[in-house]
Amino acid sequence: MTDQTAASPSTARLIPARHRLKILSYNVHSCIGTDRRLDPARVAEVIAALEPDIIGLQELDVGRSRTGGIDQAHTIASLLQMEFHFHAALNVAEERYGDAILTALPARMIKGAGLPSHGEQRGAVWVEIDVGEHKLQVFNTHLGLLGSDRMRQIGEILGASWMGSPECQDKPKILIGDFNAIPVTATYKAVAGQMADAPLLSGTKPRGTFPSRFPLLRIDHVFVSSEITPVATEVVSTPLSRRASDHLPLLVTVEL
Repeated sequence: MTDQTAASPSTARLIPARHRLKILSYNVHSCIGTDRRLDPARVAEVIAALEPDIIGLQELDVGRSRTGGIDQAHTIASLLQMEFHFHAALNVAEERYGDAILTALPARMIKGAGLPSHGEQRGAVWVEIDVGEHKLQVFNTHLGLLGSDRMRQIGEILGASWMGSPECQDKPKILIGDFNAIPVTATYKAVAGQMADAPLLSGTKPRGTFPSRFPLLRIDHVFVSSEITPVATEVVSTPLSRRASDHLPLLVTVEL
């Protein structure tokens, strides 16, 4: 992250600081790659090469027997030397499965909760991150496979208990996630009616993120509020990222 201020002392107090941030959305598929290998360190390696400031991860296993009982959120955050805030959308005995926000910036958890679901249980996590003088509100979610579920879930996130909360008023907001929704869907359009699709504003032609070997579908998204300006977008397709997960990472650079 860079913090750019006006060069002249006489104008420094008149022109607010501009902060450039790299935002990453990445469904890590329980750290099981397309080669069926379980490897959280490989996922961390993909992320580290991109040097993001704020990361939204989906499909993390914590203490699940199917992935060796590892706390994947803690493992990846430790390798990246970041703090993390995890919410378990699914709890079965001691096993958990859900989403996390990672950053090295000062941050505090505001909320983690389930979303209305008839299919597989889904959830979201909300973290406030200090970026200079700004209190950036960051939301990360993984929406359901059923269209009816997705509409209820995104309605909840956009509603009064999440993004419409008084705590969010007049503050910059970023919504990260695997929406399981391409741009022609009602789910996507519900968000696009209130926030900007960052890749569309960054001057880069949007690309698919799923499946990682043949990315035809654009279902991973980063949306931003009007206080935030997207300046670059990259869907990261490398030999390593195509193996590490069934989704490709979506990296968006913004100015706040």
